[in-house]
Amino acid sequence: MFDPITLKLTVDPFIESALREDVTSEDVTTNAVMPEGCMGQVDLICKEDGIICGLQVFSRAFELLDEKTEIDLFVKDGDRVKAGQLMGTVTGDIRVLLVGERTGLNYLQRMSGIASYTNSIVQLLENSSVKLLDTRKTTPNNRIFEKYAVKVGGGNNHRYNLTDGVLLKDNHIGAAGGVKNAIQMAKDYAPFVRKIEVEVENLDMVKEAVEAGADIIMLDNMEHDVMKKAVDMIAGRAEIEISGNVTRENISKLVDLGVDYISSGALTHSSPIMDISLKNLHRI
Repeated sequence: MFDPITLKLTVDPFIESALREDVTSEDVTTNAVMPEGCMGQVDLICKEDGIICGLQVFSRAFELLDEKTEIDLFVKDGDRVKAGQLMGTVTGDIRVLLVGERTGLNYLQRMSGIASYTNSIVQLLENSSVKLLDTRKTTPNNRIFEKYAVKVGGGNNHRYNLTDGVLLKDNHIGAAGGVKNAIQMAKDYAPFVRKIEVEVENLDMVKEAVEAGADIIMLDNMEHDVMKKAVDMIAGRAEIEISGNVTRENISKLVDLGVDYISSGALTHSSPIMDISLKNLHRI
């Protein structure tokens, strides 16, 4: 769960923005059928198997509209859920239930989908010491939700944003005039507590990164045999990350390389949503 301070300062404003996106002046449909307030209740039902995630965010979509809304949950983030399972109920002003429905479900479906997909990959790595990482390939303004979902699914977060750490990619290296120059410039500029990671594409770059003292070397889009040679060349002098079009379908082929990390943008940019619905709305 998000702590109270993060929830108030960071999470709530994004949810409020999403609600405003859905209601620019009024919910004309709800106002047509519900001209006056009336208490009601609706069921939160899972329609497929997976890992549930985002229940706190789902709840806030209604609580921000009306703090008197009551959300009773029978599951918690990280639980495995089954198709047809009743996961909770939402009770309150029917107008609030109708207005908040889509926004709440959008977050819950997206976050649960990411957690479920991430967990399916984590299971493929369970007999290894490799840590699965996400990337910054997230939906704009949804990074805090998507990276949280990766953690709930059993994965690990890479950098949250550009302030988090030094990652010298191909264009940084090009701008600096080479791997050695880029690493030295980063060492001269960045605080000593920051690790320096460099992305490499061939064995010459690997050699240069090792000699320049990189803390982490990312093997990007390399062939399997080339990565094996790179791991032997690094020989424990830096941590090693593999990246580049990593998915559930091909990650098992990378485990034998004995690297520290494997990162996958697919965790956040290609996870399908989980099918979840609010059903059986009735007056009480």
